[in-house]
Amino acid sequence: MTFAKRSLPARLACLALALGITYIFFIQYCDLLFDCGCRALWAGRAEHCNIHSPSPPHCPWCLNDGIYGWWAHAAIVVSQAGLALWPGRFGKRRAASVLLAFPAVGGAAGLFAGLATGYWQ
Repeated sequence: MTFAKRSLPARLACLALALGITYIFFIQYCDLLFDCGCRALWAGRAEHCNIHSPSPPHCPWCLNDGIYGWWAHAAIVVSQAGLALWPGRFGKRRAASVLLAFPAVGGAAGLFAGLATGYWQ
């Protein structure tokens, strides 16, 4: 059995953990980036988001049916999968990079969405 085949379960486990963390904490990360009022999945989600306010600013990830949020989430998931499943040695550093893709790619996507929508003006 080659090294790559032996590491597949570890890669998939790491990816599953990273995807779970992303799913659970994505909406809270939205609030961290934009201070928009979004809450945890078990605490009302976007019920208190400023997207429901009649006056701007409105959360960039929730604006326009959440298109920037969907793109941000997709970018995070694709980067996590790419890092986890890319050929080569899979060790602690690679596992850490899979987990850190959430805040790094999510932060970049949040910065892009915030600037594109003029959220911080």
